[in-house]
Amino acid sequence: MTPGNNGASTPEDEDPFGYLYADGQANGATPPSGGGGYGYPGSVNRVRAVGERKYGQQPAQGGYGQQAPTAPYGQVPQQGGYGNPETAPGGAQTTRTPMPGHGDGGGRGRGPNTKGLLIGAIAVVAAVVIGISIAMTGGGDDDKPDDQADSTPTTAQSASPTAKETKGADEPAELPKVDAKALKLDGGTSLASDVKGANAAGGVYVTGFNHVGAKLTWTVDGIKKAGAYRLYVRYSIPGVPADATLSVTGKANSQPLGLKQFIVSPKGDYEKGWQSTWAPVTLSKGTNVIEIACNEGNQCDALFDQLYLK
Repeated sequence: MTPGNNGASTPEDEDPFGYLYADGQANGATPPSGGGGYGYPGSVNRVRAVGERKYGQQPAQGGYGQQAPTAPYGQVPQQGGYGNPETAPGGAQTTRTPMPGHGDGGGRGRGPNTKGLLIGAIAVVAAVVIGISIAMTGGGDDDKPDDQADSTPTTAQSASPTAKETKGADEPAELPKVDAKALKLDGGTSLASDVKGANAAGGVYVTGFNHVGAKLTWTVDGIKKAGAYRLYVRYSIPGVPADATLSVTGKANSQPLGLKQFIVSPKGDYEKGWQSTWAPVTLSKGTNVIEIACNEGNQCDALFDQLYLK
């Protein structure tokens, strides 16, 4: 063995292309021929001719690298590897149980009938609602005692009074009204009908009320309820405002009866001066005496034809 030569070369030290170099040729490397080794004398043949082995070919059985035979999907291989007990000769035969909701042929079957379940649930809810409605509408009368079953008035037997019964209570009674001819006249007052426009029967009115001491009196009977009322007075003035003293059963009102000019009328023209006013009065039940007088400080030039209460 020389320093440059470590003995026979090993396969891993061989250069398959050594014949191309000078040192390789010096060591006896020659181009390969006939499917031999790498070109060195005595080299190991580790190559295989092209086409000897096809892609996907399984190696021969036995030895290192042996691959267990494959089997169709769902079956246990018959050779090689770990075998299930049922696959051994004489072992128990097993059958595949399809999973729920799948067909027996391995394909996917129909699922649970959700549509039928939904329809059944809706029917149950509807039945419960109908039962509750019937119980609420018709169940109340059964709980009443026999002696109270007919105590509640029906539609035909209303508990409220009829229209005929309430008419007198809701509508005020007709209050008294008087014309000039029914009044008591004092202090130089009198009846007349020369001026047109009076509403009293026959166009009669009270005149002569234009001086102190003149008075007219109305005795009112049939007041059914004591309280506050309005005394309406229809009068005429000659285009000039007037006033008078108003008393009820001897008690004078704090404010005079205003006979104002609410419409525009020519001065001195009584015929175009007819109008109405009202004043508050407090009446007692039964009979009351109402007086209209011309006292000191009053402006009394006026005609009167009607008095009435509201």
